[in-house]
Amino acid sequence: MIWRFIKRLLTPKKDYGSLKTVTFGDESAVASNYAASAISILLIFVMWGAFTGSRLVPSFLHAPGPFVGTTSFTYTAEADGQAPDEATVTVRVFEVGQEGDAPEVEPGDGWAKNDSDSIGAWRSGLIRVDKNDDYGRKEGHRVTAVNGQAIAPGQSVETENGRVGMSPKGTLNFEPAKGWQMEPIWLPAPEAVWSRFMEIASEGYRGSTLLEHLSYSLFRVFAGFILGALIGIPLGYAMGLSDWFRGWFDPIVEFMRPVPPLALIPLVIIWAGIGEEGKVILLFLAALWIMAIAARAGVSGVAISKVHAAYSLGASKTQIMRHVIVPNSLPEIFTGARVAMGVCWGTVVAAELVAAEKGAGMMIMVASKFQLTDIVIMGIILIGIIGFGIDILMRLAERALVPWKGKI
Repeated sequence: MIWRFIKRLLTPKKDYGSLKTVTFGDESAVASNYAASAISILLIFVMWGAFTGSRLVPSFLHAPGPFVGTTSFTYTAEADGQAPDEATVTVRVFEVGQEGDAPEVEPGDGWAKNDSDSIGAWRSGLIRVDKNDDYGRKEGHRVTAVNGQAIAPGQSVETENGRVGMSPKGTLNFEPAKGWQMEPIWLPAPEAVWSRFMEIASEGYRGSTLLEHLSYSLFRVFAGFILGALIGIPLGYAMGLSDWFRGWFDPIVEFMRPVPPLALIPLVIIWAGIGEEGKVILLFLAALWIMAIAARAGVSGVAISKVHAAYSLGASKTQIMRHVIVPNSLPEIFTGARVAMGVCWGTVVAAELVAAEKGAGMMIMVASKFQLTDIVIMGIILIGIIGFGIDILMRLAERALVPWKGKI
């Protein structure tokens, strides 16, 4: 099977598009390069793993990560009536999710004593260096330099493994070097997302299985899309064939087309409540205007010479509609259907904001409130994969039902 796949990638295509000699601007002559598609997906995965420190990506490809280990810096302190003194602060930086104790250090010989603390990676912490000094703030204790560089409230000094800042009240704040990798709470590694997917696939999420969540989202999307197509396509045909219909509905369609579906959520709640009807209506409105414009563009794009040729052969209006207008407008309608389906999938997350108990969008929104980024990314990937699968099915249907696209 692998050999057949490689052979198919390397073998030149011999379909209709490959026989064309002029491809610039001719969409029908341009086919997707599967090797380029595979490389692009692999590149995205490698970048994802590189910037999250994934174990699935070789370590030499990893972006510089946050500092983890033990580091130190020296500060210079002054007090009223005392000569300036130096002390060392030792900081242990531990990985997120683990616990780290402050290292034990010797206090030193001067009146400014050595300090220690522990801070999590990607975090920062205040360090009260005057707590154990012989002269505290009551005696005018103040830090004037870090690693020999002068510092004042609001300023900072870069150290080997982090940055030391000073608060407006004179307290030191140490921030370990973060590197280029993303913190797991913002972008988890691919294996973390896969682990969460396996957990939800086996145990479910909020009382429902993963299949139930995806099924509810699919039902809402298909219901809204089908209703939008059933009304939008006839409306588009009417606008493309009748001046009266176009005069009546063109301002409405052109006015509603740029309105984002998210702006309609409050109105849909007022009209249809928070049940399933409101979600389907929102997706219906998302698809309606796109399908109407696609059908209108398909009718308007029919070459008048084809209509005249049909009339000259004695065709009736019904025959012209069936054999000329509909076949020539189907490519535009299928293109509009793919766009409308994509918009519906993009709107399902917003539609399931309205008191939904099941659905992929509900999973994403609930997880985002608790900063469960792995569930959010998992839901986005699932929606993208399902949407891409539906788009492929629609392409296959277009290829089977409209084989003349690009050939006439």
